[in-house]
Amino acid sequence: MRKFVLVVLLVSTMAVFGSQVFIKATTPFQKGHILADAMEMFKEKIEALTNGRIAVELQIGIVSEEEANVQCSQGIVDMQFTGGRPVEVFAPEYFFVNAPFIIKDYEHFLRVWNGPLGEKAKAMISEKGNMVCIGTIYRGYRQFTSNKPIQKVEDLIGIKLRLPVVQTWIKVWQSLGVEPVPVPLPELYQALKEGRAEASEGDLTQIYSFKLYEVQSYLTLTNHLCGIGWITMYRPTFEKLSAEDQELIKAIMAEVCNWATEKIKDNENNIIAELQKLGMKVIVLNEDVLQKIREMAEPAIEELFKTTWPVTTWAEVLAQ
Repeated sequence: MRKFVLVVLLVSTMAVFGSQVFIKATTPFQKGHILADAMEMFKEKIEALTNGRIAVELQIGIVSEEEANVQCSQGIVDMQFTGGRPVEVFAPEYFFVNAPFIIKDYEHFLRVWNGPLGEKAKAMISEKGNMVCIGTIYRGYRQFTSNKPIQKVEDLIGIKLRLPVVQTWIKVWQSLGVEPVPVPLPELYQALKEGRAEASEGDLTQIYSFKLYEVQSYLTLTNHLCGIGWITMYRPTFEKLSAEDQELIKAIMAEVCNWATEKIKDNENNIIAELQKLGMKVIVLNEDVLQKIREMAEPAIEELFKTTWPVTTWAEVLAQ
């Protein structure tokens, strides 16, 4: 109790006597997505704890993942709540942490990300991307949406699948016979509506917040990727803060990340039920079909570990 009182007093003292801090934060995701929710929660908590001395301006769903990453790396914004773009661009050798069929679940991800491999990735993001990694959030497993039922591997062949502009993902999905259609996130809904793409893949809050139930009939539960959200901060902005403010931001971010992760874990089934109410037909693939999909993707993944992610092997990652 005494420790809690001291923390409260410290925060109160900082709020009164510390210097004013302004943070501009961005996310490429729409309101209702867990990363947008987390960004709003961070703003609410830190402004309340500091009596507004640390103020956060939010930019929600305006720029693409690619643009958000550039803006944060260059200091146009101070913080981003985003997908795997920081790892893909600035630590590409370690991007296997955000690729299909490799990471088993969020606990497995945390063991890898907080271990030697993850620490090297964070150092590269700091050095090459000028950003500090200050948190990760479980976004839920990525699933498959389409306008035709996907019940067997053969149903994937030739389907025009919207994918983010991520070359390693494109290679894996090509090995399954799909026709990749790389489309930035802000254009996702329109690409499906216009028929440029016939299918998409993404976490449940992406599917829900982008209202894909309006343009897609089927939701197939593939669980092909354990979705992760990254929070990074422009390193010069972070380093200009006092040591006390740095620790405060990290502590609040840890609380927000835990809240967001638990919210998704508790609500994945509820989101599926809500998408059903909104008209989507849910298909649960049997384990034989899922295993066949993984086996078909295996040669492409093994090749990527040799050519693109040579810092480790798939077997070593799975063993962690």
